[in-house]
Amino acid sequence: QVQLVESGGGLVQPGGSLRLSCAASGFPFSRDVMSWYRQAPGKERELVATISNLGYNTNYVESVKGRFTISRDNYKNTVYLQMNSLKPDDTAVYYCNRMGYDDWGQGTQVTVSS
Repeated sequence: QVQLVESGGGLVQPGGSLRLSCAASGFPFSRDVMSWYRQAPGKERELVATISNLGYNTNYVESVKGRFTISRDNYKNTVYLQMNSLKPDDTAVYYCNRMGYDDWGQGTQVTVSS
């Protein structure tokens, strides 16, 4: 059974940082591209970042380039999203996803507000 468990969200002031984690189980983690999505209130879910199975290739939506970094630890079956210089527009529920599969965790709320 595939499980994705996100953690690390919270309330942070503009300009602050958070590190999200997603612990994965139930599938061959090191073989799969992983991604982070986010969904803000009243908006559709948006792809934020992807990372190749061995971590050599990453991609980001334009709005987070230079501020967010996706990484993974295949020994721990975990994918991370380091978020720096956070803005109010980054407020959303963040989800990790196994690319190409309809597998989702419960998400973790990120709120950027003063």
